[in-house]
Amino acid sequence: MLISIIIPVYNEEDYIKELLTRVNSIKELNKEIIVVNDKSTDNTKNILENECKSLYSKLINNEKNMGKGFACRKGIDISTGDIIIIQDADLEYNPENYIKLIEPIKNDESKVVYGSRVLPGAKRTRPKTLDFKIRYIANIFLTFLSNILNKQSLSDCHTCYKVFSADILKSIDLYENGFTFCPEITAKVSRLGIKIKEVPIDYYGRTHDQGKKIFFIDGIKAIYSILKYNLFKNT
Repeated sequence: MLISIIIPVYNEEDYIKELLTRVNSIKELNKEIIVVNDKSTDNTKNILENECKSLYSKLINNEKNMGKGFACRKGIDISTGDIIIIQDADLEYNPENYIKLIEPIKNDESKVVYGSRVLPGAKRTRPKTLDFKIRYIANIFLTFLSNILNKQSLSDCHTCYKVFSADILKSIDLYENGFTFCPEITAKVSRLGIKIKEVPIDYYGRTHDQGKKIFFIDGIKAIYSILKYNLFKNT
């Protein structure tokens, strides 16, 4: 069984090499690593092309900065694995969690698995900053809203770790370019009648000073996207 790991990257010069090294250290999996550099303006592209050549299977360099959703879609298009994992390029999420993330799909328990940062058993490090507390509260509200409209019972719908049986993911038409990729995919998986399974994961939150790229406006966009893909079924 081949696992496709899709890594959208934007301005992660301080983290990308270590992240790829950690992904490669998971020797138990037969995997392809697809990196999509979303027109980084720092030294990320140079590091990928010169220091990390042996650490990925495929590299796409976008000609314009288009957003996480666009980068994920590009990676999905060229993936060849049986299971697809979305992995952020920073070090907030732990690749050692891959094994338990793919188990429910391998065992035919579910076609879609999300890694939860809040389920019992999750290991979560939270910066003691106001913006992080606001993001935490916002995630609770977004998950609540998403669950009501999508008829799911998730604890953490906006987690990075989303894992799919490839045939399911590739059957869904996706359009969102930015972080609204997350509520779009949750809504469209739910339309298929698929119950999303969650497993607890490790999470090491970072602040905006450390390169965190989600801001207040992204929460507003997420609310709009949740409503859009649930109230307008032809989207």
